[in-house]
Amino acid sequence: MVNTFENTIKKAYSAFNERNIDNALSTMQPDVQWSKAWEGGYISGHDEIKQYWTRQWTEINPKVDPIGFNERENGSLEVKVHQNVKDLQDNLMFDGFVKHIYTFQDGLIKTMDIELVENN
Repeated sequence: MVNTFENTIKKAYSAFNERNIDNALSTMQPDVQWSKAWEGGYISGHDEIKQYWTRQWTEINPKVDPIGFNERENGSLEVKVHQNVKDLQDNLMFDGFVKHIYTFQDGLIKTMDIELVENN
């Protein structure tokens, strides 16, 4: 089952990095709960994610790549990601690692949360 989730996650990150919102949203439940790392708090549903990402991309240029997967005891999937964030003038703002924690429902992403990685 983890391999199926890994493929879903890889598709979502690839679509995000390509700025293909519709492909990314196709990996998520319609009522997905999503952490707004850039602004704080959470959003819910495809429309709010589309608005959030569209707004985010007018101010920063993030690239996020999954580099490791770990199934947690509670059934969630921990994804270690390399994040490279630049401003629109190509100045580096952040280059490091974070953990994205996912839960799934019917093969699609249900929730996404963020944890910092110690010794980043």
